[in-house]
Amino acid sequence: MEEKKVTWLELFYDLLFVAAVATATHVLLHVEQGYIHGEYLLKFVLIFIPIWWAWTGQTMFINRFGQDFLHQRIFMILQMLFVLIMISSLSVDFDQYYVSFLVGYIGLRALTSIQYLIVQKFEQSERKKVAVFLGTCFGIGIFISLLSLFFDSWVRYAVLYTGIAVDMILPILGHKRLAKLPTNTAHLLERFALLTLILFGESVVSILAVIQPQKGDWNTILFSIISFVLIIAMWWQYFENVEKKVNKSIQRAGQTIIYGHLLILMSLSMIAASIKLMFLHEVQYTFSLYFVFGSVLLYFMATTLVFHQYRFEEHRLKVYHLGLFLGILAVFFIINLFLVVPNTLIIGELAIFFIIYARFTTT
Repeated sequence: MEEKKVTWLELFYDLLFVAAVATATHVLLHVEQGYIHGEYLLKFVLIFIPIWWAWTGQTMFINRFGQDFLHQRIFMILQMLFVLIMISSLSVDFDQYYVSFLVGYIGLRALTSIQYLIVQKFEQSERKKVAVFLGTCFGIGIFISLLSLFFDSWVRYAVLYTGIAVDMILPILGHKRLAKLPTNTAHLLERFALLTLILFGESVVSILAVIQPQKGDWNTILFSIISFVLIIAMWWQYFENVEKKVNKSIQRAGQTIIYGHLLILMSLSMIAASIKLMFLHEVQYTFSLYFVFGSVLLYFMATTLVFHQYRFEEHRLKVYHLGLFLGILAVFFIINLFLVVPNTLIIGELAIFFIIYARFTTT
């Protein structure tokens, strides 16, 4: 498969979206009476999905049709303006900023759809068919979401996310058609890995900004060190797999990588938020256990799903590996549930889990 390099403009593009993700993650820090109420968990998901999908849409266009031409650069720069509008509209008080958020999101998606419809004029055979198919599918989803302007209260959100759901589901239904023009797997993995890397860095910075170890406060220093070890172990496991354990010559529609990374990126944000909240002791002990272990379980299952299909045959994990990892998490969770332990110890247990996970999946 032809080598496709990530451009500097793509990296700049990623930075803006990471800022949007950081804003979405901040929603998880709204704690009332020791809990993150279901309202905020739902808002986090509903804010996160449009951000991820807008980024993914442009990334997939570049993966199949991007040529770093001047007009494609202009399209990306215009998209950045809509990203800024969307970021400025992200808030737990969604109603107040709904119109500006919709303008940002629709602008992003419309520019991606237009690029497909433009490029199809210069393509032939399957490439032309795929460009028309994706441009049309996304146009349908955009139109449905745009209709939300004519409704109020919860109905507008139902219409908005119906459009987004259609936008996401139609490519899955057209899997066989897209498989005839497979993604550039190496470029796709690199794009998602770079976004994930920036999120790892953002997690470290945001955690340290809250923790801020003080001189002589050994509990804080220890919590900082163990949290850092946890994130490094996660980083090691993810990037060793991307670099050495996956077969980048596999040609598929890439949907496992695309949709699996929604869960990976969401769980990364959730883990970062849970570490902050555990340090600040703002959530009840039992809730913090369920939240942090649930976030880790989601991350583990998502990374396992994404990498399994693309691993070299000799590197694929066996069923007993899955049982081992789930068993370790279950033992730690049950012990902590019946014996109240310090939050530092809980973070240490998760660091041990990810060290073992990295050890078995990268050697």
